[in-house]
Amino acid sequence: MEKNMFCFQCEQTAGCTGCTGAKGVCGKTADTARLQDELTGALIGLAHAADENAPLSDSTWKLMVEGLFATLTNVSFDDKAIAELTDRVHQEKARLRPDCGGCASPCGHNDDYDMNRLWNAQEDIRSLKSLILFGIRGMAAYAYHALTLGYTDPEVYEFFGKALFALGEDWDMDLLLPIVMEVGKYNLSCMELLDRANTTTYGTPSPVTVPLTVEKGPFIVITGHDLHDLKLLLEQTEGKGINIYTHGEMLPCHAYPKLKKYSHLKGNFGTAWQNQQKEFANLPAPILFTTNCLMPPKPSYMDRVFTTGTVTFPGTVHIDGEKDFTPVIQRALELGGYEEDQQFTGINGGTSLTTGFGHGTILGVADQVIDAVKKGAIRHFFLVAGCDGARSGRNYYTDFVKQTPADSVILTLACGKYRFNDLDLGTIGGLPRLMDMGQCNDAYGAIKVAVALAEAFGCGVNELPLSMVLSWYEQKAVSILLTLLHLGIKNIRLGPTLPAFLSPNVLNYLVENFGIAAITTPEEDLATLLG
Repeated sequence: MEKNMFCFQCEQTAGCTGCTGAKGVCGKTADTARLQDELTGALIGLAHAADENAPLSDSTWKLMVEGLFATLTNVSFDDKAIAELTDRVHQEKARLRPDCGGCASPCGHNDDYDMNRLWNAQEDIRSLKSLILFGIRGMAAYAYHALTLGYTDPEVYEFFGKALFALGEDWDMDLLLPIVMEVGKYNLSCMELLDRANTTTYGTPSPVTVPLTVEKGPFIVITGHDLHDLKLLLEQTEGKGINIYTHGEMLPCHAYPKLKKYSHLKGNFGTAWQNQQKEFANLPAPILFTTNCLMPPKPSYMDRVFTTGTVTFPGTVHIDGEKDFTPVIQRALELGGYEEDQQFTGINGGTSLTTGFGHGTILGVADQVIDAVKKGAIRHFFLVAGCDGARSGRNYYTDFVKQTPADSVILTLACGKYRFNDLDLGTIGGLPRLMDMGQCNDAYGAIKVAVALAEAFGCGVNELPLSMVLSWYEQKAVSILLTLLHLGIKNIRLGPTLPAFLSPNVLNYLVENFGIAAITTPEEDLATLLG
């Protein structure tokens, strides 16, 4: 059945234009891409099925969130799991409109949307609809994590329906552009919801130094983004002689009081997601994937990969909704871990990482920061953040951070920080120059800090000595970028390449209205940003 695919939703898409062959750069096949399109088309149809006579229920919203999350890059590679999700969407649509089965009426309430209509649309329409679709896919990831902790927002959920409905309509640019900006607005609400869910459940993060040493004996590596899964794993492994190590975006979990209280949460293993095939190849331990960032496992470690939640890969053991991690625990005991302690390093040779500088911590020393700015000790702030990836050119971010002046502060978040987070940049005004604010969703915290500083100095965010230099890979970065644009933040530098789904006209709109620009060289960009 496999035919050529079309996908251009991630930064590494083939030729910076789109994956069109039998397999995408991320590793998904054309069949998987087709099934994800069918799932998306079913979700658009579900949004069209709703009206005053068939309102969407909480279960419908949750299904929309799960379905959108499953189509995010590096989440689900399992055709069966994707098809089952589509079946559930069809069942939900049938529940909403029980009298529509087999009806030949042209009302469209019972139709799935054909995604080829979107991919083959006029380029500006395709570009705007892609921004909407990829933005709500990223937002769905945050909504999913908040939902797991029991936190929901009816307005955010209703916007998912509104955005999906818009994707199925033949609207012009004037109607689609406001929806694009609304993605940013509601993603901000969604990130705030998740921030509240995480801090209420696990406490306010505080700075912590995390070792890169793996102690001898059985251990489990947990990767992804889901704090709830980590908490359950820590509970189920307590007292069993198994240590837990975070990987990738799970690093910031060490900063939460109710997670770091577990003495067997030992440290961090490895670096960013794109290095997993090399780093996991000879690992004498199982790896638990909790969300996206799964690369197709190599045969050398396929038997050590476990998935849970929405993330799936054929041939691996999937832990279902009951979240009984016994198979992972048993595999850890069987493999036994290292016979002696192993000292690993970051990309730049560091032996530990510091994290936990969330908005609660930074705003707690706001007076100290403001005083340092007024005295001239701090000249500039840089937010160097975003997704990491394998495409050449990402060393730019390491070089950029290394070349920032000694009187500047670097805030960072998401997995892009692994390019430089083991560097020792010293301190400034009694604070470390490099501060890790957490996961990608913690961009909300960076926004809170920026707004608070602007209020303290009586100016707008764009008037602060603050520059944003962002890297992107997948759809959560798209949703965050749209949030920054919704807030009117200008002159963002983006790389290593601009999104393939931005048409020339849409890109010109972003340049003219927001000053968004592609990165060039660290030297040139620093000279421009420092003025």
